[in-house]
Amino acid sequence: MRRFLIVDGYNIIGDWQELRELQARNLEEARDVLIEKMAEYQAYTGTSVIIVFDAHMVPGLGRKMKNYRLDIIYTREKETADERIEKLVRTLKRVDTEISVATSDFVEQRIIFASGALRKSARELRNEVKTIEKGIAKKVLSAKKQTARTKLPMTEEMADIFEKWRRGER
Repeated sequence: MRRFLIVDGYNIIGDWQELRELQARNLEEARDVLIEKMAEYQAYTGTSVIIVFDAHMVPGLGRKMKNYRLDIIYTREKETADERIEKLVRTLKRVDTEISVATSDFVEQRIIFASGALRKSARELRNEVKTIEKGIAKKVLSAKKQTARTKLPMTEEMADIFEKWRRGER
């Protein structure tokens, strides 16, 4: 089964505290952080992610970009993110496809649900992202521990001594 997550970009930025604070200083940076987090989400879950941003917040109209293997869509002039999301749901909806839409816009959630997609609040998505970040950190730590091991049998104490020597510590 193919899975998609469509993200209402500015709605999520406005809901997540760290992104909302960043947006007040630098909107472009807030967008970049959201895109990076969604790239991690996609890589970790295998779900295809599409982020939709309203064009009135950015120069250039109706652009579609591929970044981090994500689809990033900026709506056309006089087209809202909600309208584009609804079109995407209708276009992507098939029997073998599961579509979720991340937004905290209650009206949009109801419309999306009626169209056959699953709804996901900004808070639910944030909790998932936090869980994924913890999972990634565990995997990285585990990989570091495994590559640090030698083929020679030695105690943990000896490994610590060799590591200190390697770093030039005494």
